[in-house]
Amino acid sequence: MPTDRFIDLTEGLRDLGGGRVWSLMISLFGDLAQEEGQSVDGPVLSAIMQGLRIKPEAARVALHRLRNDGWITSRKSGRISQHMLSAKGRAESAAASPRIYADPDQPQQAWQLVVTSGTEQDESESMAVAGFAQIMARIYVGPAAAGVPGDAIRLPGGDVPDWLRLQAQPETLRQGYADLLTRLEYLDQALPAQNDLSPVEIAVLRCLIVHNWRRLILKHPALPAPLVDPDWPGHRCHLLVHRFLTHYPRPGLDAIEQARAAA
Repeated sequence: MPTDRFIDLTEGLRDLGGGRVWSLMISLFGDLAQEEGQSVDGPVLSAIMQGLRIKPEAARVALHRLRNDGWITSRKSGRISQHMLSAKGRAESAAASPRIYADPDQPQQAWQLVVTSGTEQDESESMAVAGFAQIMARIYVGPAAAGVPGDAIRLPGGDVPDWLRLQAQPETLRQGYADLLTRLEYLDQALPAQNDLSPVEIAVLRCLIVHNWRRLILKHPALPAPLVDPDWPGHRCHLLVHRFLTHYPRPGLDAIEQARAAA
């Protein structure tokens, strides 16, 4: 079981917000058991939920909701319940994974500036889906290979001034990233080495990091590297998230069960 010291260290991540239990479970299953055929036994899930400070009744309600929503399926193996992502859950998790687990040291992808006619309804939303960030009315920046409306003006990107990098960042998410950065920087100094954490603790840690990262990073498109401000809190979070997930690799479900049973 997670130690009191570990629970104290991770309190900041648990208190960030975005604490809906069903959403936390999506992050957990997407990180630990995304592949077809992988399942999380009930006792293992209970141990991780305890480490996340989720009450058993709240976990049961969340599982029920996710089953009703078609995200998770459950079955019995003897007296043990086994829970797994459905085909829908695996597909949704796989679609989000490239953003969540992306290496921040991406190659210098070409970019473009696009000026639209402004006649399309819900233009900003459709341009965001295509991978563009809006810097002012009708003007967007994004990957050079991304498609744009046929009547738009496309200008190839070159050297990027600092003001454009700042303008391209999602300003509405600045505080959210700044709050996450504060917690990650604290953990970067305070957490013990990988070998000093149990598999259950590593599973809990990864779930908290992935969950808080996921709820921010999926709200805006990924910008080509030249457009990323290196001092932007979101980019600094990205560096730390990648460091944590690399330094504390995903534990196997068997290892979590063995550690839980031995506790």
